[in-house]
Amino acid sequence: MIRLFVPGDLESGGPIVSSREQGRYLSTVMRLRVGEPLLLFNGRDGEWRARLVEIDRRGCRLETESQVRLQAGGPDLDLLIALVKRTRLETIVEKAAELGARRIAPVITERTNADRTNLARLSAIAIEAAEQTGRLDVPEVLAPAKLQVALAQLSAGRRLMFCDEAGDAPPAIEALAAAGGASWAILIGPEGGFTATERAAIRSHGPATPVSLGPRILRADTAAICAMSLWQAALGDWRDLRSADSTPTSPKP
Repeated sequence: MIRLFVPGDLESGGPIVSSREQGRYLSTVMRLRVGEPLLLFNGRDGEWRARLVEIDRRGCRLETESQVRLQAGGPDLDLLIALVKRTRLETIVEKAAELGARRIAPVITERTNADRTNLARLSAIAIEAAEQTGRLDVPEVLAPAKLQVALAQLSAGRRLMFCDEAGDAPPAIEALAAAGGASWAILIGPEGGFTATERAAIRSHGPATPVSLGPRILRADTAAICAMSLWQAALGDWRDLRSADSTPTSPKP
């Protein structure tokens, strides 16, 4: 069934007016007709069954019927990714949303080859991925920040998985299993890697866990996907198929 993210509150019988772009997607791309059902979520009120009640040039009017899933949060995982080329960064945001990241933070390093990005575009990609995967929230995409600032902004107690390309760190799956903890951030460097000064600063950031992603040099997008997959397998909600987003709940009438 079609899933749509909407910013407004969701409650039984409540009217929802889609944006013009969403209306075009529902009526033209998905060819949804008046009276047909769809699912809505907003990151706060769970997931609701709704119906399309009207189509016009400004969008579509929807009406909620009943809640089918209670709101539940996914894993507490941030992804810090050095700014890379646009197409690769968009792929990283899409896959991070699919893999359960709660926040995505672009980072500016000494070897970063870009210092800005289109946040609106990245947020739209994150929304589309959340709609497709069935998650009940949308990852927040933060504005780019320098590495030192991004590290300082990590919440107290959040462990840092540092994907160190120098080759002297333990395999990721072993390091994660030994570290434990529920709140994590994953740090992926730029195409040219971190400088020696940056590596030292990252390793001194507590609690930091340097890990290796294997014997081959990976591009940033591949490294991000691999690192998140390993974290999910070791500490995330892959360990329990009855995760918060998939467990049947007692919906509101």
